[in-house]
Amino acid sequence: MTTRNTNWSKDEMVVAFNLYCKIPFGQIHIHNPKIIELSKFLGRTPSAVSWKLANFARFDSSLKKRNIKGASHGSKMELVIWDEFNNNPEDFIFNSEKLLVTYTKKPLLPEDSLLLDTFLGKEGVDKERVIKTRVNQQFFRSTIIATYDNKCWITGISACELLIASHIIPWAVDKKNRLNPHNGLCLNALFDKAFDKGLLTITPDYIIKISPRLLEDNSTYFFTRYNNKQLSPPNRFAPMQEFLEYHNSKIYQPS
Repeated sequence: MTTRNTNWSKDEMVVAFNLYCKIPFGQIHIHNPKIIELSKFLGRTPSAVSWKLANFARFDSSLKKRNIKGASHGSKMELVIWDEFNNNPEDFIFNSEKLLVTYTKKPLLPEDSLLLDTFLGKEGVDKERVIKTRVNQQFFRSTIIATYDNKCWITGISACELLIASHIIPWAVDKKNRLNPHNGLCLNALFDKAFDKGLLTITPDYIIKISPRLLEDNSTYFFTRYNNKQLSPPNRFAPMQEFLEYHNSKIYQPS
């Protein structure tokens, strides 16, 4: 496809932002296969796409706190897109995924999603709402796992099949922040379950606290070895202190 030197449309920027969320910050470069693929769909160079992704990084508060900067210049539309994502992630994410389909011609959801087909067959089910929820959950998972460089934040396990995009404040409790990447952690399946049940927590200053219920059990060394361990925050979308405070006070079992 022939490349073109024109201004970016809003739709193109939205699709670029979609990719910004889905790849680790350290992999934003011209040799990344996903950047190369998107550049072909957009008719642009990998360099142009990688710079556009770097432009979005300048708005990320997590990066600013660590003195990590993205590109220093960009367009006003990038800020508009950043704000739309933060103010209404549910609609923004779904619309960005639909836009991605128009460029890539790939299906919005896996065609072999038998569970989804079965669910949609039930009477009274709003098909678009179910699809939107599923698509947005898929985006949230991709964003969280990429944010933590495809590893469990606590143990470093990198087997994708074992990684969970955990919510700090549970999905059912806080509708507004269900898709907020600052409300997500990447944990392996076992640690996700323990976090969900309050058998471990992470303090607002990123220190792991293991519940005494596990500390008293000699068979759970693979948990207790991490007690009081200091974690380094991810490069972007770091978990918000207020979300961690909620988990500490409402979910964690201190005794």
